[in-house]
Amino acid sequence: MRLDKFLKVCGIIKRRTISQEVIELGGVTKNGRTLKPSYDVKMGDILTIKMKNETVTIKVTALPEKNEKGNYFEIYRGDKN
Repeated sequence: MRLDKFLKVCGIIKRRTISQEVIELGGVTKNGRTLKPSYDVKMGDILTIKMKNETVTIKVTALPEKNEKGNYFEIYRGDKN
């Protein structure tokens, strides 16, 4: 599933156009690399999302079937060593 659509379906960002804008402005990264809206999200991806007042890191735990809303990620806190 495309990154822009994933963020919308998961409810992280409410509108797909806003999601596209955030991504294009460099607001979503994976391993320090800026992603594009067309990036194909995979299970296990760890994404860092920079929003207005906060930065959140998520781990993708499942991929949505079609446009079904649900819980497809968990807040990622890194390895607890």
